[in-house]
Amino acid sequence: MRITIRGGRVVDPASGRDEIADVAIAGGRIVAIGAKAAELEAERRIDAAGLVVAPGLVDLAARLREPGQEHEGMLESELQAAAAGGVTSLVCLPDTDPVLDEPGLVEMLKFRARKLSRCRVFPLGALTRGLQGQALTEMVELTEAGCIGFSQVEVPIVDTQVLLRALQYAATHGLSAWLRPQDAWLGKGIAASGAVATRLGLSGVPVAAETIALHTLFELVRATGARVHLCRLSSAAGVALVRAAKAQGLPVTADVSINSLHLIDEDIGYFDADLRLTPPLRQDRDRQALRAALADGTLDALVSDHNPVAADMKVLPFGEAEPGASGLELLLPLVLRWGDEQGLTLAQTLARVTCDPVRVLGDALGSLSSSAGRLVEGGVADLCLFDPESSWSVTPQSLCSQGKHTPFAFASTGAAMRGRVVVTLVAGTIAFDRR
Repeated sequence: MRITIRGGRVVDPASGRDEIADVAIAGGRIVAIGAKAAELEAERRIDAAGLVVAPGLVDLAARLREPGQEHEGMLESELQAAAAGGVTSLVCLPDTDPVLDEPGLVEMLKFRARKLSRCRVFPLGALTRGLQGQALTEMVELTEAGCIGFSQVEVPIVDTQVLLRALQYAATHGLSAWLRPQDAWLGKGIAASGAVATRLGLSGVPVAAETIALHTLFELVRATGARVHLCRLSSAAGVALVRAAKAQGLPVTADVSINSLHLIDEDIGYFDADLRLTPPLRQDRDRQALRAALADGTLDALVSDHNPVAADMKVLPFGEAEPGASGLELLLPLVLRWGDEQGLTLAQTLARVTCDPVRVLGDALGSLSSSAGRLVEGGVADLCLFDPESSWSVTPQSLCSQGKHTPFAFASTGAAMRGRVVVTLVAGTIAFDRR
């Protein structure tokens, strides 16, 4: 379909473009931006006056819950939530049931996602079979089936010899490992170690759980040369180690969750299970360090950490409640809130959820690598049109995700979100339209 988007504020973080302009789309590609866009004989015209026209968001951490956990989320509902949040590309985690450790499972997931045409899905494969931390998966075969990297999700590999071999395998074939730095023994607590955990009688997870794992990973990266993406950092000490590792030229990248960027352990209040998250929320000094690190580029991307949880798993006592929260539909307003509070331009803000995550993915995107997360003539037409001034309240009814639990719900925070997606296009096709 030939589409013309008229009169919007076109913001492309990769190039620094920020102007009122028209955008013409045909054949799933952007064919013109600016004056030439008016020359296209469009079948559909979108009035974008007052809206920002930006690249579709790229989310590096989302659980889709299918296969095997359809009671908490289905591919249809979670990809609809992605489209409603302006997310046009997402990386999904391999801890499904069964685990994504066989090529057939990956191919099935990719096929189902393509049929829905709401969002591009890039699966992570399991680093070890069944995420058991013992036998390595056939990473090359999984890559051929569509995996863009390999992860243990929340299951640390206890045997360092296994982790060494996994990184050697990945380095030999030019693959990447996506690992959350967490010591297998120190990371077994419920809340971040500190006064709040002590007051509530919750077992603590010390900062050392993250820093010890980081030291181990960096030594193994030095030994193997493997590319490692560090998932959802949570501490100021962890940020300092990543900054030093990057300064030394180690091939590492890192991200942070919207939860850790905006919340702290004190927000748990009196055992609010919506705040039962992984990694656990830490103190304000950690939050401030994470926010600054995202602004200066030490952290490469902001992620939704979307993890839909069934209602009956959040009505349990705090320590027994299932960790996780829905976040796909909150990624845009929360990155805008962070950018405003950091004094960044709109382009600088949006970079952390568009072109910067694409750089983390690199060649794994294949033919999309040159234009994903960007607005460029000839590039793929994945776009997000949003109203930056629209104010809305997060309620269960306002979310498309099957998971309705979030720590940013209006009732608990008392604060409305600012910025809401109006139209999302994937490959030039309208995947979501709120009008």
